[in-house]
Amino acid sequence: MEKPIKLKVTTINESETIALAEKLVKVFPKGTIITLTGDLGAGKTHFVKGLALGLGAKDLVTSPTFTIMNIYESGRMPIYHFDMYRLSSREEAEELGFQEYFDPSTLDGLSVVEWPENVEGLITVPHIEVKIVKGEKGERQIFVGREG
Repeated sequence: MEKPIKLKVTTINESETIALAEKLVKVFPKGTIITLTGDLGAGKTHFVKGLALGLGAKDLVTSPTFTIMNIYESGRMPIYHFDMYRLSSREEAEELGFQEYFDPSTLDGLSVVEWPENVEGLITVPHIEVKIVKGEKGERQIFVGREG
C-alpha cells in the first residue's frame, strides 16, 4: 500500500509557488491526476506553470478558462490542463469526452484539473489533491494530499 502524501507548505509569492510545483512533479509518475482547488487568484495556474517547468516544457502555460483544456506537450510527458470553472456538472464534462483523461491506466502524462468541485464525481480514481489558500499578505498555504 502506498504511503499517503501529506504536505503543507507556505509560499510568499508566485515564484515560490511555481518552484514548489516544479519540485513536486519530479515524483509524479505518468498517469497522475491532480486536482487544484482554491479561490480565484489563489495561484492554481501558477502551480501548473511549475509542473510544466519541472517536466522541462517550453509551452506558455495559461488558464484554459475559455477553452476548458490546454495541452502542453514539450516536456518529458504531456500535461492535460483543465479548468472546469465554466462547467456545472460531471455530465457536462462527460459530454465533452473528458473522462478518457482521468484513467491512470491509459493516461500518457498528467491530468491537472482546476475547479474539480464543479464536476464532482468525474474523477473516481485515486489522485493528488492540491488546495491553495491565499492569505491577507499574498502568502499561500498549499496543502497536498492523496485522495481516493
